[in-house]
Amino acid sequence: MKYLYFLLPIFFTIIGCTKNTLVKEELPQKPNIVLIFTDDLGYNDIEPYGAPRIKTPHLNQMAKEGIKFTNFYAQPLCGPSRAALLTGSYPIRIAEPNNRKNFHTKLHPKEITIAEILNSEGYVSACIGKWHAGEEEGQMPLEQGFDLFFGTPKYNGNTKFIEDNPKFRATLLDNSDTVMTINTVQEMGLLTGMYTKEATNFIKENKAKPFFLYLAHNMPHVPLGASEKFRGKSEDGFYGDVIEELDWSVGEVLKTLQEEGLEENTLVIFTSDNGPWVEAKIGDHGGSAYPLRGNKTQTWEGGVRVPCIMQWKGKLQEGQTNDEMLTTLDFFPTFSNFAQAKIPDDLTIDGKDFSKVIFDGAESDHEYYYYYSYTHLHGIRDKEWKLVLPRQAKPKFMKWAKRKIDGVDEVQLFHLTKDKEEKNNVAGQYPEKVKELMIAMEEARIELGDKDRIGKGVRFFDDAPKTERIVDYNRLMKKVKISDVEL
Repeated sequence: MKYLYFLLPIFFTIIGCTKNTLVKEELPQKPNIVLIFTDDLGYNDIEPYGAPRIKTPHLNQMAKEGIKFTNFYAQPLCGPSRAALLTGSYPIRIAEPNNRKNFHTKLHPKEITIAEILNSEGYVSACIGKWHAGEEEGQMPLEQGFDLFFGTPKYNGNTKFIEDNPKFRATLLDNSDTVMTINTVQEMGLLTGMYTKEATNFIKENKAKPFFLYLAHNMPHVPLGASEKFRGKSEDGFYGDVIEELDWSVGEVLKTLQEEGLEENTLVIFTSDNGPWVEAKIGDHGGSAYPLRGNKTQTWEGGVRVPCIMQWKGKLQEGQTNDEMLTTLDFFPTFSNFAQAKIPDDLTIDGKDFSKVIFDGAESDHEYYYYYSYTHLHGIRDKEWKLVLPRQAKPKFMKWAKRKIDGVDEVQLFHLTKDKEEKNNVAGQYPEKVKELMIAMEEARIELGDKDRIGKGVRFFDDAPKTERIVDYNRLMKKVKISDVEL
């Protein structure tokens, strides 16, 4: 019998390695959650995902001590991506005031956020950084379940985002009080450091209770900003300086958790809201989604597939790469599960609890991921395949736009596990797969809708006409003013 006890640890170690994850002990009843959400960070912008000239030692260490995901999805644009994260729902499903669909999603006050769900189980929640999910009454962080807000309520600037624009301006708030008005790129460079200080202070001050820290950096959205300590340090120019300061910020958060004895009680996640913005004339300031195709605002992989690293000391097996299909929609149900919080029975969400994926090496519960651009359903993917439908090119709606972009002339099918670059259209070779995915897309239209129809599962809380939901994407883009479109 004593030999059996001797062999058991070896046996379970082998099983743990095979299943790709490891849980050394029972999970804490209410773990802390730190979600670090960057803005416009590309798939290839940090070292764990192949950045050749940007140094990110803290993210390297995080990947070494946690799980790196290669098929992790967000939405293609800032506002919709934040709304999806906060509600666990595709933006087209989310209710907005007066039943409208805004270019950047504005949460209806009656929408339920992650913070509200966690607060029901005694969590204290902080939103530090960029909010951009609505600035009207009932939409701000303190009215959507957060106990603390320190950041910018809107996008980076209220006019064009070209760096030398003299009209650039952003407002930094502490809860509802104005801390400063940011008028220069140099002042923009203070934000990463200020957010990091607020985040580490929040951790220290709330270590005795379960907490949710949503650290939503403004960077590397243009106009870029880096502090003097990091300017001119990166081999990849100013853009690299910005990313390397974000990496420093991650290191400060991880160091604080370690110093406060919270590492084994805290899940830390690092990811991005969408792919890199590369269409603007910003010199060497653009990010990279290499080897993926496309960029921010597009539904090619480079616009929606983003870096994601998760670390939980003592709970996740270290140094793993996971290829399962997960999304920012999944944070809502997963965090709710960790907090033992009940999601209302009458609330339909699109996210899936990924706890079994990270602990047991299970497959993702997502059968499909839907590629929505605004209210327009562009495509669908399953575990291996992606189907893209024909669509008109986006109009030239900005003065600096070089051309009409993103048009598709025919049905396209890509085998993503073999062709993540989306180079080889094999629709003609696999007609049955095309048919299968077409049927699945129609099911999505019935539930969620499309540019010319309202889905039966879309939420409405107001008495305004629901037809406001039906807005042709190209017609919308022709109507908006340049100053209104801050990507």
